[in-house]
Amino acid sequence: QVQLVESGGGLVQAGGSLRLSCAASGRIFSGNPMGWYRQAPGKQRELVALVASGGSTNYADSVKDRFTISRDNAKNTVYLQMNTLEPEDTAIYYCYLNRYGMDYWGKGTLVTVSS
Repeated sequence: QVQLVESGGGLVQAGGSLRLSCAASGRIFSGNPMGWYRQAPGKQRELVALVASGGSTNYADSVKDRFTISRDNAKNTVYLQMNTLEPEDTAIYYCYLNRYGMDYWGKGTLVTVSS
């Protein structure tokens, strides 16, 4: 069984920074895609950033050049460094992992950006 636990959310002013962490437990492999999605009030869940099986990274256009995803395979942890935050980034951020075709999700961590 895979478990994902997020941390690092909170309240920040526009222009500020936050760093999210997600620790995975269970039989995790470095080739398992892992990343972050978010869901804002009244909106659908959307991809924020992902580390693919080959190690390449994908970002939503709205966060490119502001957010950076990284992964520590030794710790089974993925990070999301978020800079120059905007009120539009306010959402619940969910950690995601895919293993053998199955999707796993964390419970989410709330990020609130005040203007």
